[in-house]
Amino acid sequence: MSTASKPMYEWNILPWKRFHRDVSKLQTRIYRASQRGDVRAVHRLQRLLVKSWSFKCLAVRQVAQVNRGKRTAGVDGVKNLTEPQRLRMSQSLSLQSPTVTPVRRVWIPKPGKPEKRPLGIPVMQTRSEQTLARYALEPEWEARFEPNSYGFRLCRSCHDAIEAVFLAIRFKPKFALDADIRGCFDNILAEALLDKLQTFPSLRSVIKRWLTAGIMEEGRFIPTNKGTPQGGSISPLLANIALHGLENHLRASFPNRSSKPSVVVYADDFVVIHDDLAVIEECQRLASQWLVGMGLELKPSKTRITHTLHEYHGNVGFDFLGFTVRQFPVGKYRSGRNTHGQPLGFKTIIRPSKAAQKRHVGDLASVIRRHRATRQDELIRILNPKIRGWAHFYATVVSKQVFNKMDSVVYQQLRRWARRRHPKKNATWVAHRYWHTRQNRHWSFEDGEAVLAKHADTPIRRHVKVQGVRSPYDGDLAYWGSRVSRHPELSRMQLRLLRDQHGSCATCGRYFTDANEIVVHDLVGSVWPQSRAGRRQMRRLVHGHCRT
Repeated sequence: MSTASKPMYEWNILPWKRFHRDVSKLQTRIYRASQRGDVRAVHRLQRLLVKSWSFKCLAVRQVAQVNRGKRTAGVDGVKNLTEPQRLRMSQSLSLQSPTVTPVRRVWIPKPGKPEKRPLGIPVMQTRSEQTLARYALEPEWEARFEPNSYGFRLCRSCHDAIEAVFLAIRFKPKFALDADIRGCFDNILAEALLDKLQTFPSLRSVIKRWLTAGIMEEGRFIPTNKGTPQGGSISPLLANIALHGLENHLRASFPNRSSKPSVVVYADDFVVIHDDLAVIEECQRLASQWLVGMGLELKPSKTRITHTLHEYHGNVGFDFLGFTVRQFPVGKYRSGRNTHGQPLGFKTIIRPSKAAQKRHVGDLASVIRRHRATRQDELIRILNPKIRGWAHFYATVVSKQVFNKMDSVVYQQLRRWARRRHPKKNATWVAHRYWHTRQNRHWSFEDGEAVLAKHADTPIRRHVKVQGVRSPYDGDLAYWGSRVSRHPELSRMQLRLLRDQHGSCATCGRYFTDANEIVVHDLVGSVWPQSRAGRRQMRRLVHGHCRT
């Protein structure tokens, strides 16, 4: 009997490296079978995966040790598992369970809005089962998803979606339908989703039980016959499956046109772009009709038709995924107009949206306000990750002017923080106490080795959109490794470590294919080096599951 098939009673000594290699190989086989349309092979391989004990161990480990919400309890109150409990759960894990525990509903605030979002949290047993089912279903659907679908998918991000929008409008000003689906996760019809899944009966039946398990809110049971609860491991995949086909439907509705509308979908937000207003209006009608079949509808308050260059019904440009997309007249003949009244010269400018800037400023202000009595070096340590993270996220677009503005706002916030600490000192004394000159950089907020990062220090780097329908399951590690090395959200330290490790994990040796799975691991040492070069030598990049 092989090591992966017989019970082992030490969780930490399981051959995790081999488990991950086996799941990667089997998922690649499922992906290729789905590509060639071999449904029988897909279902056979999926049955093999969900019955394998090694894959069950990986599902339990993902839920109990790796996921960010691993300590979130369901209705049973369990939020942590010991190693023996993980072993017992992996041995008893099955998709044949006749009953399903209801999900616990909590309400979380939406960033920058007074509204709240419902979050459904299944128990750990159900989350592990859903992760196991996701391992089986995801490769099949990655081979079928449309090329311009980017939300909740491996190795795809909102930067790819924004780049797709830029490529659609870079040569010509166009009309755009900026649409939002009302309560996408909460209103998907269960039967319509199951019919679209077309999976084998046992997996279909367990997914149906998950969708109709009901909700527990403040001790009250609420039955459900629609929606996929946000918080479940499989919910993002099911939402993508529900919206699969929208892009092809809109493009296929105009077979006689030389240029078809461009459709970019990210979760429950999508944009339709075309130079003909009649086509955009027809796409809005077609999208509304198509969504009805899944129990969904467009949200009128967030759905509008606009133009990227000139004003249409009071709108110019549009906001999408925290970015503002707009075009401006430029050049020698910018005052000239063509027969349609449009400027002859234009330039496409994509910036961080006003709402995103406001949220970031508010976040920094709240941090500074909460740490009014904190030491300067400690405040710098807290602020730096927020500043660098926000700047790296928006470093792929025209953000330099916005970065300078953010630095100016942060200076004013810190100036108030410093003046409050020394009410009896004059402004000159306070400035000399907290701000210094470092090389050619003036007004540096620093305390010894602790130096506050600036937004404007982040270089602008254009993002390269993912190629067509490429997927990490296609086995092209060279392509995905090169994309990780240019990911916009990785810090300079992470990029240096990635180069030093030749793109592979320091623990298991497997190549990184997705930036979201990269974790910085600090080596245990007796003395922590003071220099940056020394600290870098004490750090390694590992997969999230390899760190646990």
